[in-house]
Amino acid sequence: MKTKTVIQALAVVCLAGNLLFFSAAANAMGDDSDAKKTPDCPKGQIYDSKTKSCMVDKSSMISDQDKTQYAYHLAKTGRYQEALTVLDTLKDKNTKEAWNYRGYATRKLGRTDEGISYYQKSIAIDANYAKVREYLGEAYMIKGRPDLAKAQLATIKGLCGTGCEEYRDLSAAIDGHPES
Repeated sequence: MKTKTVIQALAVVCLAGNLLFFSAAANAMGDDSDAKKTPDCPKGQIYDSKTKSCMVDKSSMISDQDKTQYAYHLAKTGRYQEALTVLDTLKDKNTKEAWNYRGYATRKLGRTDEGISYYQKSIAIDANYAKVREYLGEAYMIKGRPDLAKAQLATIKGLCGTGCEEYRDLSAAIDGHPES
């Protein structure tokens, strides 16, 4: 009887260990909500994922990846000019994300044609980048070109289906319910 209890206890411990392992592995993969998790920093500072703190970028100690992610966070929180300023500090400005986020911030500042040109640079780097297709489609809706927006929606459908966030968001914009 005692052996059965020990075996049951070991089974529970093993199960709990597996749950913790798989939970940690899932969290390590990350998700598309990283921009929402990024903390707000005072103006002139950038969130550094290594130190997990806001820092002034002295002598380019913060990675381009962190700068790009923080620029996106700034743009998504309405701090468009600050986002552009951070993007200006990148060592490698020629990435699909940098061009896309530059396009997003520029479009939100009311410079839609300029934003479209940045989106096109992002697409030239990676034609299968769904997020830039979404934002380009939204820009086309601003320009009164639903035909071009629908073409971007069809491309997104081919990239990630109708269930992905980019498809849902652009579809809502085409249907007259753009992002807030």
